[in-house]
Amino acid sequence: MATQAPPGDDAVWLDPAEMRAWRTFIDASNRLDAVLNKSLSDNHDLALADYRILVLLSEADDFTLRMSELADGVVASRSKLTHQVRRLEATGMVTRVECDSDRRGVNAVLTEAGLGRLKAAAPGHAADVRRYMIDALTGRQLRMLTDVFGTVDARCREVTT
Repeated sequence: MATQAPPGDDAVWLDPAEMRAWRTFIDASNRLDAVLNKSLSDNHDLALADYRILVLLSEADDFTLRMSELADGVVASRSKLTHQVRRLEATGMVTRVECDSDRRGVNAVLTEAGLGRLKAAAPGHAADVRRYMIDALTGRQLRMLTDVFGTVDARCREVTT
């Protein structure tokens, strides 16, 4: 694909270096997601998105988060999160309860079964993250990655909040 804009086109196209950076990020991100998802699915019958929900609930006080907070934490729409939590609820890993402080609110609660599944999956998942990402990078690259994507995340949050 040409990187120069056609005559009369006002779009600001990516130059070759910018396009390489963008495509490298997209390709690596999608591949890493696929590898981690496949490993969790094959070894623990968990999707990466479900694992992330279990992690966030395990880190919360009383293993409980409002659905809106959980949606923000997993960077998902509330409707998508509701679907995911229903699926986790059907397997006994999560329950939903009415929020005490706001009757309109709903909390997601990690169950003992969910905590057990998370504890079983966590060591292998951590090893996979280390194998496919952490150990592939130097300490300097990890710090740079944190800085770069912290900046991108902050810019995107300006639009989504």
